[in-house]
Amino acid sequence: MATEVKKAPIKKPLKAAEQKPRMHFAFERKNYMILLFGIFLIIIGYVLLAGGGSKDPNQFSYELFSTQRMVTAPIILMLGYITIAVSIMYKEKPKQQEQPPVS
Repeated sequence: MATEVKKAPIKKPLKAAEQKPRMHFAFERKNYMILLFGIFLIIIGYVLLAGGGSKDPNQFSYELFSTQRMVTAPIILMLGYITIAVSIMYKEKPKQQEQPPVS
């Protein structure tokens, strides 16, 4: 009785289309840097907004209405929120290869 020997299939190298696709993240390094800057602006805005109260609860303090709390802090907070929105939507343009000028 003759037995047939089965050979292992030969593995072919994978073509580019058959290789695993490279993972693409939604954010790149530049997005994270812009996001961190926006968070930093928001923290600074809330620090500027804090305080101004009186130590005595029976006494009113006009320090609540200082320019720092009424104008500067809200502007910095809005800049921080806008920066975070930009960091989410920002996408770099793909680099185009330069072609030699046609003469």
